[in-house]
Amino acid sequence: MKNKKALWIALIALDVAITACFFVIHIIMLANVNKSEEEWAVTTGLIRALHDNSTLYLWAFVVPLFVILAANIIGLVIYVRKTSKKEVTKLDDLSEDQKEALRQQLLARLAGEAKKEEPAEEKPVAEENPETPKQD
Repeated sequence: MKNKKALWIALIALDVAITACFFVIHIIMLANVNKSEEEWAVTTGLIRALHDNSTLYLWAFVVPLFVILAANIIGLVIYVRKTSKKEVTKLDDLSEDQKEALRQQLLARLAGEAKKEEPAEEKPVAEENPETPKQD
């Protein structure tokens, strides 16, 4: 279990690092969009290569960023569903104090339901008025 937790921490740290690097590259590319041809002539390195080859930029940085984003969203949905499930508590897992509190709650609830089910004082039914004729 401890190794699994360390693995998840390492994967999350790697995910954050890669995402941050991709965002930095995107910000640099966006900052250099409006450069003139003379300014691009003196630009070298990765940014110049990505500017010259837009397909490389698309497949090396844009698509992986969307894939990572989709994976993070799917992972978040799975995590929320997994953690929101209520676990069934077994009676054996409860302490004696918890069992006694549960007994008291159940007895109080049953007593409340029993009071609701008891009919109110029954009123005597008035005898039929002998003066009115019975209809058959």
